[in-house]
Amino acid sequence: MSSLPATAALPAALPASLPDTRVCERARLSRDPRFDGLFFTAVRSTGIYCRPVCPAPAPKAANVDYYPSAAAAEAAGFRPCLRCRPELAPGDGAWRRGDETVARALKLIDQGFLAERPLAELADRVHLGERQLRRLFVERLGAAPMGVHGTRRLLFAKQLLTETTLPITEVALAAGFSSLRRFNAAFLDAYRMAPRDLRKRLPETPLRDPSQPLVLRLGYRPPYDFAAMLDFLRGRALPGVEQVDARSYARVIGTPQAPGWLRISAWPGNRDVPRIHALKLELHGAAPAQLAGIVGRVRRMFDLDADPHAISAALSADERLRPLLRKRPGLRLPSGWDGFEIAVRAVIGQQVSVAAARTLTARLAQRHGHALPAELLPGLDHLFPTPDALADGDLDGLGLTAARAATVRGIARELLDGRVGFEAEQTLEDFVASWSALPGIGPWSAHYLALRALGHPDAFPAEDLVLQKVVPVDGSRLTARQLRERAEAWRPWRAYAVIHLWRDATAARAPAEKKR
Repeated sequence: MSSLPATAALPAALPASLPDTRVCERARLSRDPRFDGLFFTAVRSTGIYCRPVCPAPAPKAANVDYYPSAAAAEAAGFRPCLRCRPELAPGDGAWRRGDETVARALKLIDQGFLAERPLAELADRVHLGERQLRRLFVERLGAAPMGVHGTRRLLFAKQLLTETTLPITEVALAAGFSSLRRFNAAFLDAYRMAPRDLRKRLPETPLRDPSQPLVLRLGYRPPYDFAAMLDFLRGRALPGVEQVDARSYARVIGTPQAPGWLRISAWPGNRDVPRIHALKLELHGAAPAQLAGIVGRVRRMFDLDADPHAISAALSADERLRPLLRKRPGLRLPSGWDGFEIAVRAVIGQQVSVAAARTLTARLAQRHGHALPAELLPGLDHLFPTPDALADGDLDGLGLTAARAATVRGIARELLDGRVGFEAEQTLEDFVASWSALPGIGPWSAHYLALRALGHPDAFPAEDLVLQKVVPVDGSRLTARQLRERAEAWRPWRAYAVIHLWRDATAARAPAEKKR
């Protein structure tokens, strides 16, 4: 492989998201997994860029440059390492979460917004001028929005080429390319090899068996408390729609015409590589064009792009939270698969226990969800109802109050009419305001939706009775206003404080069985 000229180095002004160079150097030499995805190491003598955890022998510091994103490294002419595989690095949660303009734009890019739309439309969606948005991206990420989009597509294609036996035509479609010719040209231009040449470098794999699920590796930064994530989801799992056991989460996905399933478990280690910081995604029945969106949903649902050390550093300043963070440093936000599904659960669960809410929601899912002709996996035979099915659905006899039933039908109609939604570019304030305007949806429900449907790191249901009681340690109870004031110091990670406090309340057998 050819080398890059010495001029291919970091810009004079380091992007704000790049850690200090001395920190990067120490993390690179120690292969510190906490920094995986927070920066990338580029080696001028080889023209290759790597994750800081790359197992290859460490190059000399004189040959190394640091970049805040894979897109920045590729914009400078570097190619991804075939050994550490930058496509497996978790995303930088600081730029893919929250209300920063760059974060909201990145969420849209991650959803493929720029695949068929111009940059001007993306800028308009986040209320900026095109030039200003481009400047922000270059300052913060070291690459323009179109560069970030292009790198994202090619790295996802590289993962599919490496980990699956999908035909190259289907890989191109999954990565968002409209034609195989364009995909081949873009891949060759960026990586100086054709997609088929990359596959030739890999160990020989068996022919694809359509009856077997697709398997992908989804990386995260440690620590990650997967057992706690499964515990949270297990207590809320809907029979027929979801299955949660001690090792995995599975659910039905897709449409009545094209149903499928997915399963998430810990990536198995072995004697040679005992610690792989990743989850295993098994996927069956999804069309190639849906793959990127499904992976994005799973990453949000299991909070795989979080930076636990940054979160802990901010929240540990509070003496109430410090021991909780020390006890469970890998606790993450348990988001949900579908926004409408979470909204229905939230409404049904108002003022009832988690177990009761699960029972009522399961009845609704069985009556109005689509029954599959056969189980996709043992115990999975229903799709959750769509807004169309519930907008005018008969909810009598399920055990819901008339007010709850009316609210469920109301949010289904509002979603169909576009008056509320789960669009990625919304700020937390705008999301809460639009949902709180609906009958039967107050601030608690709106913030709960932001936490469970969007995975918003700063969602904070201050009206939650459990939170009001568990934050004080003297047996008193805070008002919602007092709780908000106390939580100001927890921004922008208030949702993580909520999860830790709920977990603590449950463990202490406090009145934590109220639906949250």
